[in-house]
Amino acid sequence: MSGHTAAATSTRDTRPLQDLPRWRVWLLAARIPTLSAAVAPVLVGSAAAWAHGRFIPGALVAALVSSTLIQVGTNFANDLFDFKKGADTEKRTGPLRVTQAGLVSPQEIERAMWITFALAVVAGLYLIYLGGWPILAIGLLSIAAGILYTGGPWPLAYHGLGDLFSFLFFGVIAVCGTYLVHTGSVSAFAFVASLPVAMIVTAILVANNLRDIETDRAAGKRTLAVRLGARLTKLEYIALLALAYLIPVVMWAFGWLSGPFWLPWLTLPLAVRLVRIVLTQTGRQLIPALKGTGLLHLLFGLLFAASLLW
Repeated sequence: MSGHTAAATSTRDTRPLQDLPRWRVWLLAARIPTLSAAVAPVLVGSAAAWAHGRFIPGALVAALVSSTLIQVGTNFANDLFDFKKGADTEKRTGPLRVTQAGLVSPQEIERAMWITFALAVVAGLYLIYLGGWPILAIGLLSIAAGILYTGGPWPLAYHGLGDLFSFLFFGVIAVCGTYLVHTGSVSAFAFVASLPVAMIVTAILVANNLRDIETDRAAGKRTLAVRLGARLTKLEYIALLALAYLIPVVMWAFGWLSGPFWLPWLTLPLAVRLVRIVLTQTGRQLIPALKGTGLLHLLFGLLFAASLLW
């Protein structure tokens, strides 16, 4: 699949892809490599609850399913609305978008988006039972933000608010909301624990937008990267990763983390390699940084959760 995708991305000749089974087309649309963004915050939020003596196994499962479905629905929405707004063109350097490639019609991707978000609501009913109206509000706001990220009359991503959206909804709110369904409340501990997750998931978007600066600018998509320029966007990426590694140390220094705070630092060699790519590469050469930051997000989240569980 990666070979087909790379060929289609570089030449936009999608004829070899027309024979793909439908299930593989939908896997492309779901953008499986991005789904770690939905997993890490749930693991960290659950681990933070465990550290305070509260943990509900069913809540972990339901949160993982619901969060993943919201991420997939958001990916479908981005595929649809970027196509409609002309941001996805033959000059785009990123992974294949199925609507722009003609593999899925706009009507099909829109229907899939609504079905996926509906399934996320169904999966979240148990979470609403546990957490009450705050969880209902979080779920509905997350779905609305997933649509309004690139859709609606004032899309967030087109006005430089994508980074803030990612930081809040796939970082702070995702971790604190998961903590809430386990414990019934939200604490300063949960908020601080959410920050490294929020920073690295935002770094994924920063790497993506850094790669797409030129095509986004041409399409009128005024991402924060377009507004800041490549140099400051690279500094933003470095700052996000640096602060993410600093948070566990701060938590340990203040006595909020009694376990091995250094566990997430085991991923530092990967982070250094990613920073080198971001500083030295442009365009398609930044794709490894995007994929690598997704992997970093998952590994850092797993190890940070382990340090909270210790």
